[in-house]
Amino acid sequence: MSNPSSLRDLYVDPNQAWSFVPPVNPANASTSSSAAAASTSAAAVGASNSSRLPAASAYQWSTRPSHNSIFDLSPSLDLSAPSGVNPAQLFKALVASAVLQYTSTAIVMPWEVSKLLLQVQWVPRDAGEVADEFDDEVDVVGAAAAAAADDDALSDDSENDSYFHDPNATPTSGRPPVPRARVDEQGYVIRRSVLEEGTRPEYIIPVGSADGVWGMMKRVGRFRFEGWLALWKGKQCSDSLSFTQTKPKNLVQPMINGFLQGLFFPSMTPFHQPPIILPVASHLITGFLLSPLDLVRTRLIIQSYTTRYQRYSGPIDAFRQILRDEGGLRGMYFHPHLLVPTLLDNGLRPLVTLALPGMITSYFGWGHITEDTHPIGWGMAELGSSCLGLLVTLPIETIRRRLQAQVRGSAEPVKGCVELRPAPYNGIVDAFWHILTEERSDLPITRSPRRRRMSSKGKEASVPREEEKTDEYQSWWRHTGLGQLYRGLGMRLGASAIVFVLALVGGGEENGGGWAEI
Repeated sequence: MSNPSSLRDLYVDPNQAWSFVPPVNPANASTSSSAAAASTSAAAVGASNSSRLPAASAYQWSTRPSHNSIFDLSPSLDLSAPSGVNPAQLFKALVASAVLQYTSTAIVMPWEVSKLLLQVQWVPRDAGEVADEFDDEVDVVGAAAAAAADDDALSDDSENDSYFHDPNATPTSGRPPVPRARVDEQGYVIRRSVLEEGTRPEYIIPVGSADGVWGMMKRVGRFRFEGWLALWKGKQCSDSLSFTQTKPKNLVQPMINGFLQGLFFPSMTPFHQPPIILPVASHLITGFLLSPLDLVRTRLIIQSYTTRYQRYSGPIDAFRQILRDEGGLRGMYFHPHLLVPTLLDNGLRPLVTLALPGMITSYFGWGHITEDTHPIGWGMAELGSSCLGLLVTLPIETIRRRLQAQVRGSAEPVKGCVELRPAPYNGIVDAFWHILTEERSDLPITRSPRRRRMSSKGKEASVPREEEKTDEYQSWWRHTGLGQLYRGLGMRLGASAIVFVLALVGGGEENGGGWAEI
């Protein structure tokens, strides 16, 4: 190949560089053929020094609009159209997204309400024992009264006694006096047991009457002062508040995550995996910022559904009263009983979700398993990590709900629809210790067989051996509150299994949806 005699013919003016124009319409055949010829000649210019091509006959690359999940609900939205976005279609897409979010929250809300009521319900260890002793005393008195009545009926001197009886004297009965209820110095009745029907407030669901989430749902629906609508606590209360709480989480957390990534790792490309500390920190900051909403939601759920026993009329009223009586925004954010549980709860959840699946795969020698190459294996690892993580996160969540239920400052206690602990907790450690040591886990509580029963003749009857075996079998759960820390565990395990099955059946095209938890 001979070298050119001059480089002047190879020079190209920078002003006549490549320019890009939209592709031509295939309906016009003549224009298409001329454009193809122009493209061929333009390629020849790059290879040899035959000729130069005008800038207007080149090709232009088209750009694709960014993906937006909201517009997936309305495929008719054409962002690339010259006229822009159709306002009517955009409004329909936003309404469809809001209705979908609201409906999903309304479906899950009964389970969430029942789980929270089980978590805050106080079940003392001596529940039922004092009531049984009181019934035994009544039985003894009744047996003695029956024996006295029989002796009076068999005596022959009753008529003579009535003949010499003073008519002005106060009439006396043969029965001994029934023991009265204990009262304090001011004359108020002292409540000796949470199972006493006479001293239990009418708006409180009987303690220990439900052992699980489904049982609590049925109990709330059938209770006279609650009802089935109480599982949603009104449209203006828990249901709407949960909807307004879920939307900010979905909006704030990605923004904080992107801000932290741009602040600490500005040169990171989309192909690199950010450190795990960034998403954990974003979830932690988001949970801290939205913690007042979670506090208001807990208060609205635990209060009675009956209007005359309600403390708060709605989310706004609850927020105002807490601000006024419990230390303002500083008390809602930085009180030790609220701040420490919030940080632990919102920090452990993302840490377990993001770090534990990789630790499980590494422990079993499955380091080659990733979400892209082995979606089923990775889903099983996420399912196992979710189940194991509940053993740590669920007690923290239970303690956080109990500390949220108790008031601070000058606020009056909330009249809860379930039994709440009369004495407040003094922090996380104090709540954990008292739940373990002073509560019982054998729910639902049934009346234990009376250890002392009196027959009609005044003799003590023996307790059957079957009842003694039942007491020995239930003694372990009866003397520990460990089960109280894991109320709702079955529901959470079932939700994790359902999410895994749905991801297994519906996965394939998109595997990067992440692990979701109800």
